Amino acid sequence: MADQYKVSAAIVAESEKRSFVFKIHGYSKLKELLKNGECVASPHFSVEGHNWFLRFYPKGYLEYHGAFICLLLDAVDDKSYVNAEASDICVLGDDGLPAPSLVGTLFSSVHSTYLGYNILREELDQQLGDIIDEDGCLSIKCDLIIKKDIQSEETIGNQFVLVPPSDLHRHFGNLLESMVGADVTFHVGGEKFLAHKFVLAARSSVFNAELLGAMKESVGTPIVIHEMEPDVFKSLLHFIYTDSLPVLEMACNQGEARPDVAMASHLLVAADRYNVERLKLICEHKLCSRIDANMVATSLVLAQQHNCNGLKEACLQFLSSPSNLEAVVLTDGYDYLKLSCPSVLKELIARLLPVEMKAAKDIVMAI
Repeated sequence: MADQYKVSAAIVAESEKRSFVFKIHGYSKLKELLKNGECVASPHFSVEGHNWFLRFYPKGYLEYHGAFICLLLDAVDDKSYVNAEASDICVLGDDGLPAPSLVGTLFSSVHSTYLGYNILREELDQQLGDIIDEDGCLSIKCDLIIKKDIQSEETIGNQFVLVPPSDLHRHFGNLLESMVGADVTFHVGGEKFLAHKFVLAARSSVFNAELLGAMKESVGTPIVIHEMEPDVFKSLLHFIYTDSLPVLEMACNQGEARPDVAMASHLLVAADRYNVERLKLICEHKLCSRIDANMVATSLVLAQQHNCNGLKEACLQFLSSPSNLEAVVLTDGYDYLKLSCPSVLKELIARLLPVEMKAAKDIVMAI
């Protein structure tokens, strides 16, 4: 009988550690061009089943970070809490070894959706001659550790019960399809959609205000959604209920890049309108991976109008290539860009000018 009540004291905490070196190309130029809160982003990399990327803010992430460069490690495809830590994040010297005084200081909790580190910019700039390589790159080393579940040795050795992964999204998806208990009606482009107020309110602060707050509509009155296509609203509802986007995934699987891009663009606007931040970031990421000469101008306008700094940076980097820029100038999208966001064109021109032509950049930006 005693064996039935024994408690195992042997605890196993598994983890995986991966080291990465990120090269920031043109650091001296970036710190002149980018403002506080603006960044460049790394390609994605995978650790223990999670996709990550690094965001580099040469003038700080938040307003009070202005004296620092900020490095944010962020999960791409899972914004829920990931038990992760960066055991070491530092700037490397031109000899490939860590610069002792240029080690990142954590400013975000590991319970945040990102890991943020600060390095004093003045101290970094004082050592530029020793840390910038011959190609003008700043190298940053990061050791990322993902901690796995903590289990007792007894549990590991005797798994009598296999706990399946969460299927909450499936149940909410079924609720959306069945419409059992639906208590709000939307009219979108001639089509009718039923939904549940509390589900929408829990996922969107805008829906919360419209459905439960002071802005709430009269009971039973259908809500008319203007300036949105029915299939976009349907996909928005699907994401709100299931946290997934089958429309985008289907387009990618079938190789239909153009419908994929169009839906991502429309959904980004919808996500921004209803403050569904994770959906907005997913769409922004999708558009960053689909940049070409035909759509970069419209994506740049979209990024400017909806405060998508990552997408904006990806578009500007694409346009920094002379051959890409020449191709874009011949498209209708370029005329749309000139008309809609002339300030972005000025920023592009200033970026293309050499670093030493600071006076010329100031003149361009002042026009």
